[in-house]
Amino acid sequence: MEEGLRVILTKEEIEAKVGELGEILSREYEGKNPVLISVLRGSVYFAVDLSRKISTPFTLDFISISRYGGGSNPFGIVRITKDLDVNISSRHVLVIEDIVDTGLSLNYLLRNLKTRDPASLKVCTLLNVEGRRIANVPVDYKGFDLPDIFVVGYGLDYKEEYRNLTCIAEFKGGEEK
Repeated sequence: MEEGLRVILTKEEIEAKVGELGEILSREYEGKNPVLISVLRGSVYFAVDLSRKISTPFTLDFISISRYGGGSNPFGIVRITKDLDVNISSRHVLVIEDIVDTGLSLNYLLRNLKTRDPASLKVCTLLNVEGRRIANVPVDYKGFDLPDIFVVGYGLDYKEEYRNLTCIAEFKGGEEK
């Protein structure tokens, strides 16, 4: 492991947790043909691995949101930069996130998706950082709770680097994404 990185979750720990979540979601969504929405770019690794562990039929789609004008300030303008291709009206929707920390971007996204009249709307995140939460957002399924540290790997990046790590590592000297 490179200097400045400390492994927090190993590849094996992540794989085991993704398998557990896949089993839970397979039971929860059996017969419902949900729409899984991966929030680009960070959650792609998690969404792909998770979708391989779900045994019930589903549709996979992608959405991308960006926050502008926030800098290191968690507040800023959030907007959708890539919208869904699938109509989610009357569908069971599961938003897949890599990490939920402040909850501000997720709060914006959930409010937007609710206007599209889904049958249900739930959130599954690999990493949950309750200590940073500003917005009260639901996390229905979570992999791991983390303290307030900056992490990279398994889709999470620092200046577009480290996404390809198979583990999740604390990055010393990292700044807000």
